[in-house]
Amino acid sequence: MSVVTNTTTITSVGAPSRRNTELALLVFAVLIPVFAYANVGLAITDELPSGMLGYGLGLAALAGVAHLTVRKFAPYADPLLLPLVTLLNGMGLVFIWRLDQSPRLRQRAEALFGSFSPDTPKQLLYSAVGVALFVAVLVFLKDHRILQRYTYISMVVALILLILPMFFPAVNGAKIWISIPGVGTIQPGEFAKIIIAVFFSGYLMVKRDALALASRRFMGLYLPRGRDLGPILVIWGLSILILVFETDLGTSLLFFGLFVVMLYVATERTSWIVFGLLMSAVGAVGVATFEPHVQQRVDAWLDPFAAFKDGTSDQVAQALMSFGSGGILGTGLGQGNSDLIGFAANSDFILATVGEEVGLAGLMAFLLLYGLIVERGVRTALAARDPFGKLLAIGLSGAFALQVFVVAGGVMGLIPLTGMTMPFVAAGGSSVIANWALVGILLRISDTARRPAPAPTSPDAEPTQVVRVQ
Repeated sequence: MSVVTNTTTITSVGAPSRRNTELALLVFAVLIPVFAYANVGLAITDELPSGMLGYGLGLAALAGVAHLTVRKFAPYADPLLLPLVTLLNGMGLVFIWRLDQSPRLRQRAEALFGSFSPDTPKQLLYSAVGVALFVAVLVFLKDHRILQRYTYISMVVALILLILPMFFPAVNGAKIWISIPGVGTIQPGEFAKIIIAVFFSGYLMVKRDALALASRRFMGLYLPRGRDLGPILVIWGLSILILVFETDLGTSLLFFGLFVVMLYVATERTSWIVFGLLMSAVGAVGVATFEPHVQQRVDAWLDPFAAFKDGTSDQVAQALMSFGSGGILGTGLGQGNSDLIGFAANSDFILATVGEEVGLAGLMAFLLLYGLIVERGVRTALAARDPFGKLLAIGLSGAFALQVFVVAGGVMGLIPLTGMTMPFVAAGGSSVIANWALVGILLRISDTARRPAPAPTSPDAEPTQVVRVQ
């Protein structure tokens, strides 16, 4: 971290170099997926895929539009976020296309639905829509602090989005989708996580002093006062209702976990973390005792191979076998058998394809990319100059991190399956569009935090100190 002091004029220090660094990284973020695409084609058909040029140009066009928008409207923003997201999105398209080439998945789809529709063109279209929303966020959201005005409106909108799936039929046992004629299905929980983060940021910025007060100390922890437990009890109750009526374990964990993380950051009280973990455990155990769908997922998590033998659920066992087949370096792109997992191979369980075909080393590289996105988001929160921006950046980063954890943990057998999609990698329009918007908001906060303060207008003014975070 460097401190620049100037008594007269402060120039735009650091903006061109950040954007040039971003552009150089974007070149690699596009080339790596293109080479991976060629590798898959050579492994499957022994020749370069015919759509490689179109895929490369399409991905480069999306990256170029996003970069020019950042260069124009957020010149001081973090230079790593956009290349990281572009690389993940590009590799996600490669793995989805690899699964589209599977004869087993094609035959299974034709047997179940009468036809086969590849997911890669749709995912590329969804990525384009996501980049368009990313551009709109940076162009029209001039200052992230404007969102603070809509604190309670965002709460109402988020609740509507979370409640809507209750009125639509369940898909694979969970009510997480809504159907819109002419558009298709949408997963509103993906957009609700961003709106909930806005509400929590505005609410906790005002109430954090009251929530930070403690009445007594017990076993090394400061216990919150009884009347201050109200917010966490309300959020806990709402997450339980989502779990009961929608059997949506993923959104329930994300919703409650996000609030507890932001509450801890706002108050710096470890007791909130302890209460949150205890209440989430009590709620999950209570619901699992009478909700069949949740109970089935818990049983498949406790003994995946027993569920595989009796035919109730074979996906977790198939995923574990895929990870085992991949070993350290993997079987090679296009040479795995993760398509045996079935209909969820390119959504919930696409991480199993990554683990099998690029091995533990490649899987750790993917998780490192996710970790870097979260780290840059937290770094943005530390650099933000206003409390609302700090809380919003940490909330969005926390929501992203929680989603990665619950999806990766479910596929690897660490926790029960949640039904959510891996950000930017798995097939799913709602997920990729919402996460592009999330990154756009983070870049807006980052640009505001790193933008130099205006120069003093009077020659007698005090020297201005500008903290520049690389």
